[in-house]
Order: sequence, then structure tokens, then C-alpha cells
Amino acid sequence: QILTRLTKQFDGHTVPSFADVREIITLTFIDNNLMQVAKRYGEFRAQALIMKTGESYGHGITVDRFFTREGVHPYDQIQWEKRDAVITNSKGKPVFEQKGVEVPSFYTQTATNIVVSKYFYGTVGKDDREYSVKQLVGRVAKTISNWGRKDGYFHSATDAQVFEDELHHILVNQMAAFNSPVWFNVGTPRPQQCSACFINSVQDDMRSILNLCVTEGTLFKGGSGAGSNFSKLRSKQEFLSGSNGKASGPVSFMKGLDAFAGVIKSGGKTRRAAKMVILNIDHPDIEEFITCKVEEEKKAWALMDAGYDGSIDGPAYGSIFFQNANNSVRVTDDFMQAVEADTEWATREVLTGKPSLTYRAKDLMNKISEAAWLCGDPGMQYDTTINTWHTSKNTDRINASNPCSEYMFLDDSACNLASLNLMRFRKEVNGEMVFDVASFKKANEIIVTAMEIIVGNSVYPTPAIEQNSLDYRPLGIGYANLGALLMSRGLAYDSEEGRNLAAAITSVQSGHCYYQSSKIAEKVGPFTGYAQNAEPCLNVMQMHRDASYKIDAHGVPLDLLSEARKSWDNVVEHASAFGLRNAQISVLAPTGTISFLMDCDTTGVEPDIALVKYKWLVGGGMMKIVNNTVPEALMRLGYSEVERKDILAFIEQNDTIEGAPYLKDEHLSVFDCAFKAANGTRTINYLGHVRMMAAVQPFISGAISKTVNMPHEATIEDISAVYMLGWKLGLKAIAIYRDGSKRQQALTTSKESDAKKQNTDAAKGVEVAAVVEPVKTVVVPQANTTEDRKLRRRRLPDERKSITHKFNVGNHEGYITVGLYDDGTPGEIFMSMAKEGSVISGLMDSFATSISIGLQYGVPVEVLVNKFVHMRFEPSGYTNNPQIRIAKSLTDYIFRWLALKFLSREAQLAVGINFVEEEVSPMMKTTEIAEVASVIEAQPQLFTAKTAEVSNKTLTSTFNNQSDAPVCDSCGSMMVRNAACYKCLNCGATSGCS
Repeated sequence: QILTRLTKQFDGHTVPSFADVREIITLTFIDNNLMQVAKRYGEFRAQALIMKTGESYGHGITVDRFFTREGVHPYDQIQWEKRDAVITNSKGKPVFEQKGVEVPSFYTQTATNIVVSKYFYGTVGKDDREYSVKQLVGRVAKTISNWGRKDGYFHSATDAQVFEDELHHILVNQMAAFNSPVWFNVGTPRPQQCSACFINSVQDDMRSILNLCVTEGTLFKGGSGAGSNFSKLRSKQEFLSGSNGKASGPVSFMKGLDAFAGVIKSGGKTRRAAKMVILNIDHPDIEEFITCKVEEEKKAWALMDAGYDGSIDGPAYGSIFFQNANNSVRVTDDFMQAVEADTEWATREVLTGKPSLTYRAKDLMNKISEAAWLCGDPGMQYDTTINTWHTSKNTDRINASNPCSEYMFLDDSACNLASLNLMRFRKEVNGEMVFDVASFKKANEIIVTAMEIIVGNSVYPTPAIEQNSLDYRPLGIGYANLGALLMSRGLAYDSEEGRNLAAAITSVQSGHCYYQSSKIAEKVGPFTGYAQNAEPCLNVMQMHRDASYKIDAHGVPLDLLSEARKSWDNVVEHASAFGLRNAQISVLAPTGTISFLMDCDTTGVEPDIALVKYKWLVGGGMMKIVNNTVPEALMRLGYSEVERKDILAFIEQNDTIEGAPYLKDEHLSVFDCAFKAANGTRTINYLGHVRMMAAVQPFISGAISKTVNMPHEATIEDISAVYMLGWKLGLKAIAIYRDGSKRQQALTTSKESDAKKQNTDAAKGVEVAAVVEPVKTVVVPQANTTEDRKLRRRRLPDERKSITHKFNVGNHEGYITVGLYDDGTPGEIFMSMAKEGSVISGLMDSFATSISIGLQYGVPVEVLVNKFVHMRFEPSGYTNNPQIRIAKSLTDYIFRWLALKFLSREAQLAVGINFVEEEVSPMMKTTEIAEVASVIEAQPQLFTAKTAEVSNKTLTSTFNNQSDAPVCDSCGSMMVRNAACYKCLNCGATSGCS
């Protein structure tokens, strides 16, 4: 009777009184049925709270405080200040500006600029615009916490508040960050789209193919990427149903989908869309798939030879197919073994499974490697390994991945990502910084719980993706700043100790997060597909545990090694009883823009780019600094204060540690980076990147987003060896990029070097005609006499107007003087370098004379510019010209400057001179002397207490960027490679990653 009365009260949205509770207790003693009454009362009370407040308690997890104190908001524990957030373009003019924003005092200006410009909600200058990091972090942390309250994830209101406080602390202190869609959308009026990675299916019928166009277009418009496996489409060798006609084949449909992606771009911006296209190695059209991108690449080269702009978004590459996708071949263990044994490989018809075309397995591998050598694609995904580690194989196999290959799961699924900043999980013990295992575990608990809460409250582009996301709830937690952490501990990235430490950290993260997933499953139930997949799930957990016990202890702290193993013991034991809430838990993503939010020195599993970098100052301008991890590494390696000071001074002066005083040879490898220093020779060998991936792969649910950067001199055989090594070491996917392979600028400076390159290519077995510029025949009017030749040459008058321009490229100062005809067109060029009598001065003087003669004989400026811009050789680096922030060589600078002064905007675009600022008017019939622009830069700073003073000193290039790195569409700065795409170190933009 009492329970009935209470039920009526709950239906009326009233909470039971003290008297009601007392009666229940009395009833319990009388009937001696404590469990039944408590269960019924708990159900009624939970129902009442939902009706009254929209919150559900009583069946969720408990959350203990670790980072926070009760009654003290995390914001009150840090110091705040107001700054201006400004991002400038290559001309020094702001492309974004918001003044008086509130940020934590320990945020760098770079983090401030990018957080404010990328993630603050609202329109600058309008009332809805966010103005404080408190608002940004608050709307995300509060919204997720309220979702958790509503969905019953917490045992009590106190647990919910603790979770909210801990999440605030972790996010505002740069300990972790969600993927960009969370920052963009959560807590705003926008649709709550929270996932960055998508996998789409495509079936062998026209409706499915056209539906894929719609789905991909929707994702690209929102700034997300997607991947698909096209192996279910019939090959060109197979017939259409009920006719004698043959199917178009997957490569034909890839063209249409690529065209849509190119039109829609990504996020409505100018950057390319991000997509992955995969074909299985046993598909009959596999050879066409392997070579399709190379054939298009050759068309781009021909257009470039004809004078079209060869930049990444220019008409040469913009008019060919397959430029918006990363292509990957799915290979099996059977195929790789056939390559090793040098046996035949038979492809099979899609519909019947009957044998189709047969190849020599090694020939297919050579074609894959040759194509990758020429243009970077295709990459390779190891299908057998992927599906061996698949937790839901009873549902379906894994066929595809997202564009960067870190998320691999069922077709029509999505994944939200988050990364932890490893450098924030350190504490001082006896004067030494050690990795704080306890805080790392706690942060992972909070973040992975937040990610799980997000799954059920996000919106998805298709019903199929929504259903699979809710049924399997895949997550992608990972980390950033591994390279910085290793260096700070005095460990080389390419070392056994470094790989052991990385493996242990990865094992702790994935293992403890799976354990948290199982604890959530105990309270709210496992994922819907768990019952069907319990056996493969537990088998994969056991495989992870077995791998954890194989981690070499050398270089790993004992507490970390112990936790790396214990975490998986916990998972196997707890999941055996309660299952898992998430079918997948971890990936290693490229962490593009969010790495700036967390002030990371390195992204994902990558090493550091260079020892010396440029950072924005709070008051404006830039400052050249040595990485913060270098002095800590030197201290860890035992160098004295005096020795450290001299070494740091050497690095600051020379942009490299090679040759530094006191430095021992055995310590050089600790400071090796992804790129060579401008004045150095050392870099991490590409096999070091492969081995690092292999060290951490056994502890990741998904895979690793990382491109193995290979030098220009690498051979086709080298690439084949990398693909074979990746398979043998147990990777799930690998992609390579040979520097300079895309020919987006001239790579040679003379006919002699062209001939040398031709001989090298021939030795490698490459089709030379496809690589070397064809010889062109230019027909000119015949000059029969000396007088005829004199008449054809248009000399300048003895008195002529001229422009003199001062420049500085990589600390090489010089002057360009251009003599003008009466109509304002150039007729001669003089070059004067600061160091008279030097080789550079003599060469430039001779070069200018030859250009002058060409101008006077009628060679158009546009033709000369097209031939000489983007040449790359030393000296190169930053310049003092805001319109040409970085020059690849003296020749590159001279002709880009000439293009700015004497070509129309259309002509500038035609030859690849692209700028995001307003048009630069061509100089026609001018009578004025051109102004010499200068940009105020900051003086390089040593690690001393003195303040850097601002001066006009030119910043030099600190590392040799990849030769075809594009210019950022947002700010005009040079980008650097980041996994399968590029990122801008100035404004945080990416060229394809979401």
C-alpha cells in the first residue's frame, strides 16, 4: 500500500517525504524484504528525479576528486589575464583579430591566437561572441556533464559535480582536448555533431554510389573526413546484369566522387576535402587503382611544362582527378607471403568469386612502390592484421578507415577523438621530473567517460552511421607530445629506450580506458553488439594483455611498467564479468589544431620538427627560441649549468646542435628531429618512424595516423622494404611520402643537374620520360645578319627610370635594380650582393646580365617568372619582405618580386604566385620609386632572464621544410607535413585533417 501511494506521488512529480521513507523502513523490517523494497524505492526515486529535474541518478559510476577541491572552482586556482588575439598574413596584415580576450596566464600567444580564432563561438563584434576561455571550456564541460546527468551516468549528484569540476580542470589546464567538432558545436545552437572520423559503405548498385556522394558532401561541408572501400563494386572485367556491356569499375566512379569533393572542399573553406579510398589487393581492377593517381600526376606535369601554375590548388593539379583522396591498397598476409615467395597472385571477380586476372605478386608490389615513389600514393593497409585485432568480427569485418587511417572499424560508423598532452603529466621528485602515472590514469578516466557520454548525444549524418555509433560506441582517445616527452627525459626518438617508454605509456592509456569502459558497462550496460561479440572482444583484450607483458623494461620507470600490465589484467578480469561499454577505445590521431590549443611541441606520435622555432609574442611580433625540452634534456644528461648555457647559445646562433661545445657524440641522437636543421645534417631515419609505430601499435584499438617521410634520394626498393617491414612488425597501416615527389616546383637549377637526375632515375628503373621535362623547340624569326639581330634587340635609352629594391634572404643581403623602358616595362636587371667578390655575388651578377639580354630580346617577364619561381636551393629562408615571407632561394625571391611588380593579378595566379591578402597592383608606367617594406621581428632569445628586444633582424629558416609544402590558404605561411596532410604553424589551419 505504501509503495502504491509513493508511486502516485512520483507520478504527480512530488518527492517522498521523510514520513514516507520511515514507513518504507518499517515495512522492510516487518516483511524482512529489504532488497525488494530498496530496489523498488530506487526505481521510483530515479523516475521522480527525471520527471522533476531531467536528471537520473542511482545507477551510474562514482567519481572521486583528484585534481580539484570541493567548493573551489578550477578557474579560481589559476591566474587569468586579458590579451589581444591577432593572426597576420604573409604581408603582416591581420587576417583575424579579437581584442581583450581572457585567457590563463600560462597560455602562449600562439595558443591564444588559435583557440580564439578557431573555437570561440559567435561573430567577432557581435553580442553572441565568446570573449573568454572560461566560456569556451565552460560550455563544453557543463554541456557534457549535464548530458551525463540526464543519461544516468553518475551514481549521485555529488559524483556529477565532481566529474564536472575535474573535466573543467583538465581542459582549462591544457591536459587534454577533444577533437575540433566538439569545440565547434557542443553547447552552441548548432547541431551537436561531435565526431571527426567517419567510414561509409558503398554497395554495387547505382543508388548506393549516388547516396555516397550525398553523404560525403555533407561531411565535407561540415569539415569532417570520410573513407570507403570500393571493393564491392564490380570490376571492368565483369558484365552488367542482363546485358553484354561491362561495368565501369570502381576507378571510374572514383573520378565522380573526387570531382564532388573538389567542388565542395572542406568546411566551406578553400582547403581540400579529406577522404580515403581503398581497394582490396584481390580486386580485378587493382592495377588500374594502383596507377590511377600516377597517370593523373603525369598530366599535371605536362600542364606545368606548358606554363600552368603547379601549386597545390593551381590549375595544373586542379584539373586532374584523384587529388582530394588518399588511396590505399588493402593487402592480406597471403599476398605479402606471395611477394616474399615470388609467386603468382590471382584476383577474383566481385560477384562470383571466380579467378580473374593473374599477376606476379612481386610485380604488383613494385607497381605500388613505384607509384608511391612518384606521387606518395597508394599507402598500404594490412587487412589480416586489422581484422585479427577486431573486437566485433562476429558482426562484420573491418573494410575501411578514415582519411588519416587511424580510425578503423565497421562500415557506416563514426568516432569522436580526444588527445592527452603527455607533458602535462609530470611531477618533480627529488629535483627530477618524472611521469605521473596516477594523474595520467585519472585524466584518462574523466576524458574517456566524457567521450562515452558524447556518443549518445551527438548527431550523425546518416541513420546507418547513427545506429552503428550507438550500438558499438567506438571511441578514439590518444595522446600528443610524445616526442617532447622523450627528449625531455634524455631519450632518443629512434632508440629502444624511447620505444619502450612509448609502448608503456600507450599500454597504460588504452588499458585503463578499457577498464573504465568496463566499469561504465557494469552500471549502464555494455554496448548493444557486445553479446554477439563477447568472445572476440575478450580475445582481443587478452592479446593486448599478452603484449603488455612483452614490453622491455629498459628505459621504463617501474611504476609505469607495472601499471602498463596491471591495467590489462583489470580489463580482462572485469570485462569477463560485465563486458565493455565501447567496442573500440583508442587511436593515435595527428592532433593538428588541438595540439596548438594544448601548447604541444609535438603532435601525436611524431618527433619534434626542429630544435629552434618561432613563437608569437604577447605584444606582437615573433621570437626565435630553442625548444623548452632541450635545456631539460641537457640537464637530464648531466651537463653543467655553464655547459648548458654554451650549448644553448650555439643552437640559437646556428639553428643546430651539431658541433656544439661540450656535447658528447653519444647524445646527438637525443636531439634528432623530423627535419634537418638549416645548418645541420642529422635527422631521424625513416625506419625509426616505422619502429616507433610498431612499438605502440599492439596497445591501440585502431591504428596510427602517421606518414613515414622519406628523403628525395630514397629508391623504389627502399619503399618496398618499408611496406614489407610494416607488415612484419604488425602495423595496421602505413603511408610513405618521398620528399619532392609531387613536383610542385622546379627541383633542379641547370641542364647538368637535370641530366644527372635523369641518369639516377634510369638507374632506379623509373620511366624517365614521365619524370624529366621534355625538350621544347621554340621557333623564332631568323636573323640573317648582324644588323638584323641588332634591330631585334630593344635597348634602353642612356637615361632611364629604375627601381632599386633591398632584400634579405637567409642573412644574405642584396639589392635588385630594374631599369625601365618609357612604358614602365622592365628592360634590364642588376644584382648587387653585400659580399662583393664572393661566389654568390659573381653568379648573381652574371645571371642578371643574361636575364637582361633576354628581356631586351623580347622574352616576356611572365615566361621568365614561370621558369624560375619556386626553385629551391641555399641560401633560403625568411625574408624582410612581408609580401614574400619565405623564399626558397635567391632566384625564387627575385622572380616572385618581379611578378609582384610587373605582372597583373591574373598573370600572377597563372604562374603560381598566390597570396591571401588584397591584390598587388602591377607596376605600369610608374614614375615613383618602390617603397622598401620591412617587418619588425623579435631578436632571438637565449635561455636567460633577459627580455628579448624587438629589432629588424631577419628571421632565418631553422629547418629544411619539405620541398613541396604548400602555402597556408588562411595566412600565407609555409605549412609543414602532419600525418597525411599539412598544418600551419602560424594560424593552426590544416590542409585536409578535420
